[in-house]
Amino acid sequence: MPSKKLAIIATKGSLDWAYPPFILASTAAALGYETKMFFTFYGLELLRKNLNLQVSSLGNPAMPMPLPMPVLLQALPGMQALMTTMMKKKIQTKGVASVEELRGLCIEAGVKMIGCQMTIDLFDFSREDFIDGIDYGGAATYFEFAGESDVSLFI
Repeated sequence: MPSKKLAIIATKGSLDWAYPPFILASTAAALGYETKMFFTFYGLELLRKNLNLQVSSLGNPAMPMPLPMPVLLQALPGMQALMTTMMKKKIQTKGVASVEELRGLCIEAGVKMIGCQMTIDLFDFSREDFIDGIDYGGAATYFEFAGESDVSLFI
């Protein structure tokens, strides 16, 4: 019996949005799914060799805050850096794997990662900016495997 297939499109490049695609992909691979991830637009940041992912509470009213904070204060200079520091500390304190570790687990589990060539061209990125072992392609590459997948997720 052929294994189940999972296709994921990762479109977000912030620290908080890096976790869902890598957690789902690594879990699916551990469960025997053939898993492929397509990274496009800001999601392409998740494939960079040197990650500098940030988190912002702006536009994310569900983000748990230690104290209630009006939106106006969240927009002040330095707040994004503060929020990122707080989130990284929380991740470390709770023993949650880092994005780099999760990405590495996906690679070890055979998850295929595809960087969007159109996005690379659009933002003048270089392939040298990205980790080794990934493939490159466009929307047709995604549809090639997503059309045969049992599950397709847009994250």
